[in-house]
Amino acid sequence: MATLSAYPNTNPNTNFLSPTDQSSHDRESIPPMQHHPSSEPDSDANPNFHSPLLNPPDSVPPAVAPSCLLHLSFNQDHGCFAAGTDHGFRIYNCDPFREIFRRDFDRGGGIGVVEMLFRCNILALVGGGPDPQYPPNKVMIWDDHQSRCISELSFRSEVRSVRLRRDRIIVVLEQKIFVYNFVDLKLLHQIETIANPKGLCAVSQGAGSLVLVCPGLQKGQVRVEHYASKRTKFIMAHDSRIACFALSQDGQLLATASTKGTLVRIYNTIDGSLLQEVRRGADRAEIYSLAFSSNAQWLAVSSDKGTVHVFSLKINAGSPSTTQSRSTSEPVISPHSSLSFIKGVLPKYFSSEWSVAQFRLVEGSQYLVAFGHQKNTVVILGIDGRKGLKVVIDIMECSFYRCQFDPVNGGEMTQLEYHNFLKPEAAF
Repeated sequence: MATLSAYPNTNPNTNFLSPTDQSSHDRESIPPMQHHPSSEPDSDANPNFHSPLLNPPDSVPPAVAPSCLLHLSFNQDHGCFAAGTDHGFRIYNCDPFREIFRRDFDRGGGIGVVEMLFRCNILALVGGGPDPQYPPNKVMIWDDHQSRCISELSFRSEVRSVRLRRDRIIVVLEQKIFVYNFVDLKLLHQIETIANPKGLCAVSQGAGSLVLVCPGLQKGQVRVEHYASKRTKFIMAHDSRIACFALSQDGQLLATASTKGTLVRIYNTIDGSLLQEVRRGADRAEIYSLAFSSNAQWLAVSSDKGTVHVFSLKINAGSPSTTQSRSTSEPVISPHSSLSFIKGVLPKYFSSEWSVAQFRLVEGSQYLVAFGHQKNTVVILGIDGRKGLKVVIDIMECSFYRCQFDPVNGGEMTQLEYHNFLKPEAAF
């Protein structure tokens, strides 16, 4: 486990953004963190004492030098996104698009992970890049109202990713996942996984109990933890290694893709049953991002092939709200091959279910996708022109797209908005 340091005056405050940027859901309070340090014995515990990190270095004026993008992630409701750079981090609002604030540091400054907690003042930071602001084996809990770190978790190996809920902090290492109580940072659960260099992990964000999904201990396997019922479900999702997965907000639906990247499968997380299978394409591809719409009616997929796909979901995991969403709309049916009527004779490819809407981007580039708050819109983040995120921005563009798809006729999406969001001279 981690060595824990907790600093005084921790007071999560949900007035992170101005009132005009917040929804009523985001203004729900989260419990204040308790101030006493604690530690749990474990084989991964670091016996060395870590002295508290005091106030961060003084800020420097923004955009004094080109920044290198190290990290991109949406917040839990996809209304904001965070960018980690080799100088600090920045937070943006999606609709309307604008930079909310930035924190640039004058020494070190590399931030490899930025995890928001909806729109409140608490973030989780992990150092990254050639000159990290914090050690890459530490999770720093940052209070932006105090402009400092209020607690930290230290590990023996590098932190691959962090997930936050209002009641939990989940830390992902290469082959282990730790689940902590948010209030007192008490360790609640440890999970062993297969090698997980991407830090794959997904958690439900609904009002109910936590559902957590992570890689299992076998190739192609995913593990689903239902904490309310104290049940664990293993799903053999693919023959190849898991490349990407996503949970619906309520944790009832799970979308998975393998390193082959041709098919995406949707499972019921409760019983592990396969509910639907859709085809991205025929050629191998690296799937970068999967995202459910808020009502689980649509699924968005991005890959290194440069096309974002939107699929229609015709499934019901048993949620009354999901059932209602399908009965009040009549979306286009996902197209099938014209040869699907002889699917018993020809290979499975010819009976595949394809996307109903597409948006073309730069092939070989990495994009993250999410559904916008406006109806039938998709938000796309990424680097245009080169594979991977670690690219200097005076060479490549860090792009924000907002697109709209036709739920009845499908086809090519319409671009509504574009911004180069890390452009040095940009003023917001």
